[in-house]
Parts: sequence; C-alpha cells; structure tokens
Amino acid sequence: MLNFTFHNPTQIFFGEDQIAAIAKEIPADAKILVTYGGGSIKTNGVYEQVSNALKEHNWIEFSGIEPNPQYDTLMKAVEVVKTEQITYLLAVGGGSVVDGTKFIAAAARFEGDEPWDILAKHAQVEDAVPLSCVLTLPATGSESNIGSVVTRGTTKLAFMSPHVRPIFAVLDPKVTLSLSERQVANGVVDAFVHTMEQYLTFPVNAKVQDRFSEGLLMNLIEEGPKALATPDDLDVRSNVMWSATMALNGLIGAGVPQDWSTHMIGHELTGQYGMDHARTLAIILPAVMKVQREQKRGKLIQYAQRVWHLFDGTEDEVIDQAIAKTEVFFKAMGMPVRLSDEDLDAASVETVLAQLELHGMTALGEHGDMTPEVSRNVLETAL
Repeated sequence: MLNFTFHNPTQIFFGEDQIAAIAKEIPADAKILVTYGGGSIKTNGVYEQVSNALKEHNWIEFSGIEPNPQYDTLMKAVEVVKTEQITYLLAVGGGSVVDGTKFIAAAARFEGDEPWDILAKHAQVEDAVPLSCVLTLPATGSESNIGSVVTRGTTKLAFMSPHVRPIFAVLDPKVTLSLSERQVANGVVDAFVHTMEQYLTFPVNAKVQDRFSEGLLMNLIEEGPKALATPDDLDVRSNVMWSATMALNGLIGAGVPQDWSTHMIGHELTGQYGMDHARTLAIILPAVMKVQREQKRGKLIQYAQRVWHLFDGTEDEVIDQAIAKTEVFFKAMGMPVRLSDEDLDAASVETVLAQLELHGMTALGEHGDMTPEVSRNVLETAL
C-alpha cells in the first residue's frame, strides 16, 4: 500500500426529509446564494423544502447552471457573490451544480489575473466562499470531495482544492425518484467508472481499498438495473446514492495508484460532441481495458474473479469474459459501448487526439505510459 493522508470532514445528512437539517447548519447571520440548474427543483418539491428550511435566513438565488457547467455562466454568479456580499453558497442539484458552485466559491476570492487560471494554469486556490450542497442526482461524488470540472466552450478542465470541499451535504434518496431513466443510468455508470479508475490499475496489496471498491462495483451492478426496472424502490435508490458518494470521497483512492485516462479522453468527447459524461465513460473504459490489458493484468484477473466470479479458462479468457460482462452491464443501463453507437466515425479519433495534445494529456494512465499513440489505439478500439 502506498503512503497516504486521508481527511474528509464533509458532514453527511442521509435519508428522507433531511433537507430540513440545513436550517441549523448554515450560520444564522450568513448571506446565502442558492445555486441550481434548469429549474427541476421547482417541480419535484426540493426548492420548496429548501425555501422552508431557509425561511429565517437571508438568501437569494442564481439559476441556470448547465450540465457540464460553463465558465461564462459561473462568472455571472461570481459577480453576484461580489456585488451582494455573499458569505455562503448552497448548491442544490446534481454534480454539475455542485462542481460549478465550487468554482464560484474559489473564483469569488481569487486574487490572480483571471479565474480561468485556476483551471488552465493550475493557479493555487488560497481561499473560497464556504459552501454546502443538497444533492439531487447521485453520480459524481462532488458532494464530499475537493474536485470540480468546468467547461469553457469546448474545453473541459478540472481543478482540486480542499477549500471547496462542501461543509455538509444532504443526501435524500427520495428526491431522486423524479429523475429520468437516462439520468439514473448516467449516475450509476459514472459512479462505476469512478471506482474503476481507482481500482483497475496494478496491485499494491491495499486489501481494504480493494474490497471496498469491489463491494461498490458489485452493488452498482446489482442495483443499477433495478433502479431502471423498479424506479419507485427507495431502498435501491438509497444504495445507489450512497455508492456514488463512496466511490469518490477519497476513501477507496487512498494509498493506491489511480488511472483517470478514461475520464480525460471522455472529457474531450463531451467537449467536442456534447455527449453525456457517463456515456463517454461507457465507451472508453472497455477500450482502455483491452488496450492496457498487460499493464492491468493483475487487477483485471482480480476484477474478473472477485466482481464477476469468473474462474474457468485461461487468464486471457477470464479477462476477455470480464470485459465482455462490463459491456453487457453498460448496455443493460442503456449505454453506448462504441463510438459508432453515438454516430461517431474515424474522424472523431483525430479530433479527440488533437484536443488531448492541446491540453497536455500526453502521458495518461497509472504508469504515465498512455502516449498519444496509445490513446489513438484506445479510440480506434472504441470505434
């Protein structure tokens, strides 16, 4: 196991009707900006619950944060924070709203030339407006981690800072019952691939992290299709929601090598073609597994045996079966597993490769050995 430091102070309020808890958790003298997306929270009852919880607080709102939150939109919110002297941010929505709000929090107190430098130049975040969140779509784990992904035009970049970790997060699985099938599927697959990026690398005898990861993967394989087949099952939604949080709160990634090549390639597909984030992951991960099978051989066999219970055949046969079963799972969640499923052809390979090189993504993977040529192989395999 590798050396690590693990610290996650985000307080979680999990369960039905927990939104009311925010009334006592946000300082009474705070001036709050409530951020949200397209307005679905006004039709599913979440907005009303938040309003009731904040009735004794001083708050205003900012709406319109997009999926894959856009820099220009977020900068409008930054101006509101400064003009209105906001002292606390409350994100109400899915991972994109939480990610966007993290950037707002950092940008509002950024003293450099341009807040875009936080993303493009990895400028240090020295301070941020305190923030918390009410999660409505389990997927990204952003509700209790230090990461954020922001889009500017067709460029999608990430930053990380402990200053933007939410102080608390409300996770009420009941509010996820109004999600569409596509949103549910996206969330399950996103959480699955988050786990795989931290698990499917090479063995370092991190038994606790491995067993946690395998449990999350099995849970998502079991509960994901149920969430589509029995959309009113609150127990299923609870397990999916908690799995997504645990997949990226830092626990299973502590002390182990991590990959993230699937995400980096996927980000470029989203930026160039507007594809849902999770759909890009479902296409790229199996291709990475195939192309990097020698680098990942030990963990691929472990994944095959422990997660899929595959023991018959040679090592290569077991690996092939595990990759095939992963694709079957993604298809069961309504996901594409080839670029051609999204009407993309060989021309998209060149476009994505150009963007990877433009953004310096030329040494991806847990070994840093995924050169542009290897990424080309992955994309061509995904066709």
